[in-house]
This record gives sequence, structure tokens and C-alpha cells, in this order.
Amino acid sequence: MAFVDEFGHIGPYISRSDARYNISPVFGLAGYVIPHEHARSFATFFIQLKQHVFQSDISRVGAHPATWEKKGKEFLTRKNISQYPNLRNAIFRVLNELRKRDGKIVYYGRVKYQTPQDSNANGLYKTVLTKTIRSIDDYCCQRKEYFVMIMDQHSDRIRLLEAASKTMFSSEAPARCLVEPPFQVESHLYQTIQAADWLATLVGRIHAYRTSPSEFSDWEWANLYFGKLIDRLSTHCSIWRPSAQQRKLRLVLT
Repeated sequence: MAFVDEFGHIGPYISRSDARYNISPVFGLAGYVIPHEHARSFATFFIQLKQHVFQSDISRVGAHPATWEKKGKEFLTRKNISQYPNLRNAIFRVLNELRKRDGKIVYYGRVKYQTPQDSNANGLYKTVLTKTIRSIDDYCCQRKEYFVMIMDQHSDRIRLLEAASKTMFSSEAPARCLVEPPFQVESHLYQTIQAADWLATLVGRIHAYRTSPSEFSDWEWANLYFGKLIDRLSTHCSIWRPSAQQRKLRLVLT
């Protein structure tokens, strides 16, 4: 089973100091693959961890832990990681539990280089989705296993599912081990997707820092604490980067 979520930002990027296009130089999909027989136990572990770490938050709103969500971007910050060791330990535990269940982190992302005028958010998402499906399919087919892919719900759901279906049944390179086009779900009801969100947030922070260390020095902690662990636990992952000529063209146009 594969559970993935977005990382980075789908919109254009110029620089961290730009007034408008300043969120992230990368965009992609990240998450994990895990044998289906271990998915339920991993979800159980995750909800128990979430209850322990965010007990006061859950109690304050009076929510059931199974329907309460904490987005990774809300708490995976330099300040929180520095001041609250329990948050840092929680991420270590997620990675360790995933490893113990024969899980692997998967991701595909792209460093953005086009100008805002030339950017195509829908095209970027479709490219990333197609590449992610093919990467997971390669991994699962090597293991001679079929998989289903579950994602957080997206506003452009139909067009993305169409793109995934075309990838699945491509005449040239079909995704032979994908059982059905990806399922899109409400993340606050799925512990497995919430775990994917946390991992995707980390991957996004790590690769934003690796792409532009000077601009994203406040995310150095992600690479320092978790970069090597995530690298070791990752499979069939890549970050596409523009060529020197493409980067030079962007500088000229901007």
C-alpha cells in the first residue's frame, strides 16, 4: 500500500524574499509504501503516538483522536523541534516503526525554475503524480507485489485521476502493479494519510534546504536531524533539478 501527500508548494517560486512567490523552490509528492498486512498496526501506532504527543490539544477541542488532525507544517518548525524534544522523538519513532514494518519512504519532486508567467500548476502536478506512480510501481513490481495508492483529497480530483488512469494503462509503459487509479480521501479520517503528511512535510523542508541552503537556513534542522535517516529509508526517490541552461534562462527572464 502507498500513502502519499504533497510537499513544497505548487505555485511559482522566485526567492524567499520575493513579496509574492516565496514559499518553496520545490514541489512533489511524498509518503511511504508498506505491506498491506502492516498498514493497520502502523495506523494504530500512529493514533496512539498522536494522542500522547498532542493530548492537551485534543482535549482542549473535545475531539475524538480518530477524527483530529495535526498538519506537519503546523508543528514541524525550528522553534518547536528545538524547544520540544518530544516532537523530535515522535518523528524518530514514526521512522523507526515504519522501518520495523518493512516500510519505505517514497517521493518524487521537482525544483521549480520557470517564471510566474510560464508556470503551469496543473501540468506540474500531473507530471509529479505520473512520476510518483511509476516510481512506486517500479519498486512494487521488483518485489512482485501489487499496490493501491491513497492520497489526500485534491480540488482537481477528476483531472488528476484521469492522468493517473492514463499512466496506469499507458500503451508504452503501463503501471502494471497498480491495482486501481489512486483513491483520494479526507485526511482527518485517515491516520495513514496523516503520517504521510508528516513525512511529506519533512521531505519538503529537507529538499528546500538542500536546494537553497542560504534562503532556507531555518529548515536546516530537518536535514540535520532527519536527512540521513530519511535517505536510508527511501527507495525509488528523486528530485528533478533544472539544467544550468534552464537556470540561466530563468535569471534572464526574471
